[in-house]
Amino acid sequence: MERCFESDPFAGDQLAVVRGGRPVFAGLSFSVVPGAALRLAGPNGSGKSSLIRVMAGLLRPTSGVLRWGEEPVHQDPDGHARRLAFLGHADGLKPTLSAGENTAFQLRMRGMDRSTRTEAMQRAFATLNITSLLDLPAGWLSSGQKRRAALAAVLASDAALWLLDEPTVGLDTASVTALEGAIANHLASGGMVVAATHTALDLGARVTDLDPATFARRTATLSELGSGWGVS
Repeated sequence: MERCFESDPFAGDQLAVVRGGRPVFAGLSFSVVPGAALRLAGPNGSGKSSLIRVMAGLLRPTSGVLRWGEEPVHQDPDGHARRLAFLGHADGLKPTLSAGENTAFQLRMRGMDRSTRTEAMQRAFATLNITSLLDLPAGWLSSGQKRRAALAAVLASDAALWLLDEPTVGLDTASVTALEGAIANHLASGGMVVAATHTALDLGARVTDLDPATFARRTATLSELGSGWGVS
């Protein structure tokens, strides 16, 4: 079943994050529209993971505001969580559950009914060529297999926004190609993708590059940052 997302743009205005008393970035703004992608580039420590965690609602910015359309996302955090699928550095798999059980659990938490999640999971595992792993405990899998199993939960989700932090870690060339195909299909359906990556991951023609490190010195003092959600 082909999805068609009818989504609003996702944007951040004047975002700042402070870590250890030092601004990681400040005055950072971005916008992602349906069918487009945002690539977060830059060296280690440039703030890519911090920014993507802010986007996911896992890290509160020191100042600035995230918006879905015209609505600040902090006013409806549960609604924002349902709109996105997040993959961090950790694969987030329970080792005693099978690869399929891990994915099914995540889809069930999203409220997907049994038939829908079964179909979506089978399609995602086939896309990533890991159907044979469905019944294997996640603890038995190699690092690359675990990464693909974690990605399967993103592909199978009904989320309009994919937030991917170094998604290609541990993947071979064929798996990267499969992921690129899944991203292309998601974008063609009106979805959005934000990916922090060091690799030449193909995110389509409608992609914008952003290096958070370029915003690292835009604020002279912490007092200038304000505080909390909704400060614009």
